[in-house]
Amino acid sequence: MMTSTAHDGGGVADDDQALVERAKADPEAFGDLYQRYLGQIYSYIYHRTGDTGEAEDLTERVFMQALTHLQSYTYRGLPFSVWLYRIAHNTVANWYRGRQRHKTSPIDEARAVARQDAPLEQVEEAMLVRKAVATLPPDRQQLLLLKFVEERPHAEIGQIMGRSEGAVKALLHRTLRALREELREELKGGLDGKRNK
Repeated sequence: MMTSTAHDGGGVADDDQALVERAKADPEAFGDLYQRYLGQIYSYIYHRTGDTGEAEDLTERVFMQALTHLQSYTYRGLPFSVWLYRIAHNTVANWYRGRQRHKTSPIDEARAVARQDAPLEQVEEAMLVRKAVATLPPDRQQLLLLKFVEERPHAEIGQIMGRSEGAVKALLHRTLRALREELREELKGGLDGKRNK
């Protein structure tokens, strides 16, 4: 089981730079960066694939690629995790292309279902949200994952997705509006179906 690490905070970007410089000189020092970001990258990939085994394999690929290309990494004042998330995004995209699968980004419904005290209505709502999210384009699924699961700030999401902070905010607004409409229609359809029974 992979362990989770703390989110980036103040001073982490500077600390990352020191670790990166050490790892460039001594590849064994890369282990500190690996330990710092292993949980975050695994969580991101798991939420994109929905499969623990694949998530573990792909996470290892991300870190191997990062280590292989570490000499080309350039510090730009951002946490090292931004670079890792971009590698992770590309790794998952290539994984899907290689298997010609339809992309889905499951919201971790296990959280809602595992809570035995959760009312049935909450479980049903979680399932509806998951279904609606799965119909979104991959970039919007990634946006929701980074914002609400990984709890990344808009500026960092922009760096990961290759968009401006303003573009991220606008896309998030449009995505949430589309989700609300989808859920409103789904709930209306469900209520109409119950009335007709």
